[in-house]
Amino acid sequence: MPPKKILLLSVSVGAGHMRAAEAIGACAVGHTALHLDVMNYVSGGFRKLYTDFYLGLIHHHPALWGYLYQLTNDAEPGSKMQKFRRGVEHLSTRALLKQIRDFAPDVIVCTHFLPAELLSREKRKGNLDCPVWVQVTDFDLHRMWVHKHMAGYFAANEEIAYRMRAFGLPANTVHVTGIPIMPVFAQEHDRAGCAREFGLDPARTTLLLMGGGAGLGSLDAVAACLLDVSPDFQLVVLAGKNLELLAALQNIALRYPGRMLAQGYTDKVERLMACADLVVTKPGGLTVSECLAMGLPMIVNSPIPGQEERNADFLLEQGVALRANDAVTLEYRVRLLLNEPERLAQMGAKARALGRPHAAHAVLNAMLGS
Repeated sequence: MPPKKILLLSVSVGAGHMRAAEAIGACAVGHTALHLDVMNYVSGGFRKLYTDFYLGLIHHHPALWGYLYQLTNDAEPGSKMQKFRRGVEHLSTRALLKQIRDFAPDVIVCTHFLPAELLSREKRKGNLDCPVWVQVTDFDLHRMWVHKHMAGYFAANEEIAYRMRAFGLPANTVHVTGIPIMPVFAQEHDRAGCAREFGLDPARTTLLLMGGGAGLGSLDAVAACLLDVSPDFQLVVLAGKNLELLAALQNIALRYPGRMLAQGYTDKVERLMACADLVVTKPGGLTVSECLAMGLPMIVNSPIPGQEERNADFLLEQGVALRANDAVTLEYRVRLLLNEPERLAQMGAKARALGRPHAAHAVLNAMLGS
C-alpha cells in the first residue's frame, strides 16, 4: 500500500481522547501521521470553556455535569441549544481548518466529537474531499458523536455498534474495533523485571491506584485508606500531571516505608500494570481498555457522571470489576478480593478475554482498506 497522510484530531479535555489518537499514530508505520490537539487552534475563551469549565464541573459539581450530559444527549439536533453550540464552535475553529488544508491529508480520524462535528459541516459544504472517520472513546454513545457525512465509525464493542446503527448510521460504516491503546499493552511483560525497575517486590500482592491524566478522585485520601486495610500488600499510586497531589502522596509514602510508590506522569503505565494484581481506578474509556488488555480486575471509584458511569456499568455487567462509592465500601471490597484469590483470578481472566489490545491496528486496517 502506498504511504498515506493520516491526520489525527483530538481534544485535550482529559487524557483519553489524546491517548487514543496517539495509539493510532504509533501503529501507522510506513505512513505519515500528524496528531493535532484542536484546543491549540481555537480562541482562548473557547479553550477555557472546553477545558477549565469541563474540568471544574466534573471536579466540583459532578452532578451538574451528569445533568448536562443527559440533557445534551436528549436534545434534538435541530434544537436552539444545539444550533447555538454549533455556531460557537464554527466561529472558534477557523485556524484548525486552515491547518487541515495545509496538511492535505488522505484520511482524517477524530477521537473527539468536536472535530467530527466541525468536519461534518465542511463535508456538507463541499469544502473537504478526504474521508473522515470517528473513534468513540467510551463504552457509551452520546448523541454529540453522531454526524452525517462521516466515512465510518469505530465502536468499543457490539453494543455500542448496535446503538450507532439505532442512531441511523448505515450498518456498513460501523466497525467494532475496540478503543485504540498503545501497542505496548499488547506485549508480554516480565513481572519480576518490571517490579525491579520500580523498586517493587514482584512476589508481593500489588494494588495500582489511578485517577486519570489529571489525577482526579482524592487519591491521597484513598491511598491512606487502602494502606490501613492490610500490611500484606504494596500500593502504587499514579498522580498523573497533578504535582500537588504527587507531593501529598510522597508524604504519605514516608509514613509507610517499603509499602507505597508514588508516581507522577509516566509513559510506562503498562510496566506498572504488569506488577499489579488489582487496579483501583476511575473508569475512563482508555484506562479501562488498557486494564482489559492487561487482564487486570478493577474496583472502580469516583466515576464521572455520564460517560464514566456508563463505562462502570459495562465493567460490572461483564464481571471484571466491583464498584466502590465511598471509602468504607472500597475498604470492604479490597479486603473481599484479597481474601478470595480465585475470584480475583477469574475476574482477571474475564478481563483479558474482553481486551482488544490490537484495536489501533484494526482502526488503521478499516480506514486504509487493508
